[in-house]
Amino acid sequence: MRIAILKERHAGETRVAATPETVKKFVGAGHEVAIEKGAGVAAAIPDDAFAEAGAKIGTAAATLKGAEALFGVRTPDEATLAKLKGVLLVCHLEPHGNTAKAEALAKAGIDALAMEFVPRITRAQAMDALSSQANLAGYRSVIEAAQLYGRAFPMMMTAAGTVAPAKAFVMGVGVAGLQAIATARRLGAIVTATDVRPAVKEQVASLGAKFIAVEDEEFKQAETAGGYAKEMSKEYQAKQAELIASHIAKQDVVVTTALIPGRPAPKLVSKAMVESMKPGSVIIDLAAPTGGNCELTRADEVVEHKGVKIAGFANLPARLAADSSALYAKNLANLLPLLVDDDGKKAPHWDDEVIQGMALTKDGAVVHPSLVKEGA
Repeated sequence: MRIAILKERHAGETRVAATPETVKKFVGAGHEVAIEKGAGVAAAIPDDAFAEAGAKIGTAAATLKGAEALFGVRTPDEATLAKLKGVLLVCHLEPHGNTAKAEALAKAGIDALAMEFVPRITRAQAMDALSSQANLAGYRSVIEAAQLYGRAFPMMMTAAGTVAPAKAFVMGVGVAGLQAIATARRLGAIVTATDVRPAVKEQVASLGAKFIAVEDEEFKQAETAGGYAKEMSKEYQAKQAELIASHIAKQDVVVTTALIPGRPAPKLVSKAMVESMKPGSVIIDLAAPTGGNCELTRADEVVEHKGVKIAGFANLPARLAADSSALYAKNLANLLPLLVDDDGKKAPHWDDEVIQGMALTKDGAVVHPSLVKEGA
């Protein structure tokens, strides 16, 4: 199979969908890999490294010529999509609730697999790009917080006096939240965390942080079969907000990570909560791309409100391009066996539960159940 890798065209996107390591594996398995010139430069991968691994380097047009599959990080631009009829597209497609995009891909004759839809099952863990990228985003969120905070994270006892440790609060304890907790702890902060899913309480404690939540009956049922958080009732949200409001006023750093697939991010931090925080405090909002968990968040901006900085970095993995690309490329490499037959020819395993879960469009139709139902 001929696999194409293009340079990402989204503003600020520094990742690339392949590394010399994965290219070498693809070529060794008998596949042909074509990569657009400069595709890996922002991720510290020069063209020569790809070429040495066996890839053919060329223009975008040359890269796409004869391609049977296009691996990408983000959805290609419209000009590229117009050239992909008959090509298997595998990338992040931002598919949740986006029926119009799915219909456009189907109309263009593109079979598309969304990396966001990799099922949360054991055998697909090595293909789970959401987790691999969220892990690095959680780490980077705390590094960004430390830079914006302007004070030390750990306690320091010196002859000149004692520096108090920072107090960090993580809201939403998924993959990103757990890594944020671990990183803040490594830097010496006193860490607390909250989530509506009872199962994460022990995970928070195992990382040396304290769990904060209203633990009533609704809380005990607040998790979907897929491991995601459910949207809570207005009554629970009010009780939780009251608890959080009193807690957040004492924090130096807040990291919010709460997301509900297909819906705007829940508002967890109000303007009043921000105003209760001390000047110099920092909020890092990982939910900025879907509206933000903080009422004052603006995507890709650092807003300062009464001395508190609210950072809405929309693409934190892109700030760790080399590592993010390496993990994402391995996710794709682990997926490849489900895209070809025993002879290495293009033959997606449409009856496999992983591919069925990822399939957005096939044979000119939208096939993912969530979008078929929505568009019906």
